[in-house]
Amino acid sequence: MKSYIICIQTLCGRISPVGFGSKNDRRHLERWRDKTDATLLGAGSLRAGDPEFRDSSGKIPTRRIRALITMSEHLPLEKSIFKRGPRPFVFCSHNNANALKRNLSESAKIFPVAFSPQGGLDLFEVLDILEQHGVKKLLIEGGGRLNYFALKQEVVHELVITVAPKLLISNTGIPLVNGTEDLGDPFLDLELVTCKTDLSTGEIYLRYKIKKENKSG
Repeated sequence: MKSYIICIQTLCGRISPVGFGSKNDRRHLERWRDKTDATLLGAGSLRAGDPEFRDSSGKIPTRRIRALITMSEHLPLEKSIFKRGPRPFVFCSHNNANALKRNLSESAKIFPVAFSPQGGLDLFEVLDILEQHGVKKLLIEGGGRLNYFALKQEVVHELVITVAPKLLISNTGIPLVNGTEDLGDPFLDLELVTCKTDLSTGEIYLRYKIKKENKSG
């Protein structure tokens, strides 16, 4: 399976507050949904917005998997993902699985997974479950903690980043990668694949792949 992190960030590297991208960036995101089989979203990003994961046709695909990952037993049940479209997958710890099954028995499919030695839930196990359900390409749509653990656990192949012409002078904005340890020594090296500019919006569309020499072993 190939997995991609996709997001829009400010020039100073913040991915929140949500919703600051242009309509062109929204279409860019939807086209990436068209060519992937599933989306994985962190619970924090779900709480911050109300995504339905529509494709470029404006519809919620019936065969594309919408997946959430949470370290808590509390998810906002009022969100649209639990009311419209196919039931989402919810990945959680074994400790929280029973509570989530009680709360979401009719609204989601619950999959308990183990913790990773590198921190967070084991994303290799998450990817294995998704692959068993036919997923060949996965789009990781944030947030910063999920991005961090995905990179830390080395499950990411490429990053698809939109840079918006905005600055956020605030300590409340979440960074693209929100973690406590370096991902490399100290950097995680990337290789530029494509770079496109949209002069009408001032946005820059970047695509990077993880350099192979970063991989352990």
